[in-house]
Amino acid sequence: MGTSTTVSLPVPSSRPGLGWRGHRVQRFLLQDRNLGYLFLFPAMLVILGLVAYPFASAIVMTFQAKAAGAPGRFIGLGNYRRMFADPIFISSLETTLLYLVVVVPGLFVVSLLLALLIRQQFPLVGLFRSMLFAPNVVSLVVIALIWKFMLTDQIGFVDKVFHSVGLSPPSWLGNPHVALWTVIGVTIWFSMGYYMLIFLSGLQDIPREYYEVARIDGAGSWQTFWNVTWPLLKPTSFFILLTSTVAMMTGGLDLLYVMTSGGPANSTTLVIYYIYQQAFVYGEYGYASAIGAFIVAILLVWSGILFAVTKGGRFSNVD
Repeated sequence: MGTSTTVSLPVPSSRPGLGWRGHRVQRFLLQDRNLGYLFLFPAMLVILGLVAYPFASAIVMTFQAKAAGAPGRFIGLGNYRRMFADPIFISSLETTLLYLVVVVPGLFVVSLLLALLIRQQFPLVGLFRSMLFAPNVVSLVVIALIWKFMLTDQIGFVDKVFHSVGLSPPSWLGNPHVALWTVIGVTIWFSMGYYMLIFLSGLQDIPREYYEVARIDGAGSWQTFWNVTWPLLKPTSFFILLTSTVAMMTGGLDLLYVMTSGGPANSTTLVIYYIYQQAFVYGEYGYASAIGAFIVAILLVWSGILFAVTKGGRFSNVD
């Protein structure tokens, strides 16, 4: 009979110096969820320091008469009452509404058409895409300076083109009835390339098989777009509607400052520019904060309505 050999395996010893509390901490850190929270902690500190704290401070400031270099004095809802009694603020709000009603749908349509165009294969399509996106890699101040120079009365490039064909152009930036439309045109021009790429990415996510089936069924170009492209592009459309509204409401200050400075006769004074004036020209930090809080509230309401109507971008009753 053979002899049996018993092999004793070594028992892993615990790390020296770790008591029961140390083992509990070690087990806590090794759990995937807790480890993820640990990695997120530095980013959360940055967000709290750079976003949450300034936002909370601005909300507190809306209830104060806060001027530059002076301590705040609590005035309750005084800034909000002043805001709704301010004719320039009401005018800037109306101008901003008109600006959004024109820019957001116009940007949506132009960007979608450009995305459908550059999705096709034709010579130099890559160069065409790059040219359309190029304004987005240039400083907005530079873009504003170039357009301001091109639109200068009598000597600007645009006026010279009009004069060459026997037309008398208006004062693009000096006429109160024209200046806002000029700013709208420039805004759509430099923004369309960015949203075009977003639409293009949405188009490229649509499976080619759907188009092949539509072609086999005899669908034309419009029928294919309406029954295949548009339904599958609605989540992208929702994203663009939401982000473009926020961007147009809160951005473009550089463009306005350089091209028109809110003029002529406050015809291009959007709310974002009026906030800048109150805070950094007149030093009315409390009043500017109140206007900013009001705009944030409007954007939150708009976002909630958009989410409710579109089911979060699904545009259907399917949960």
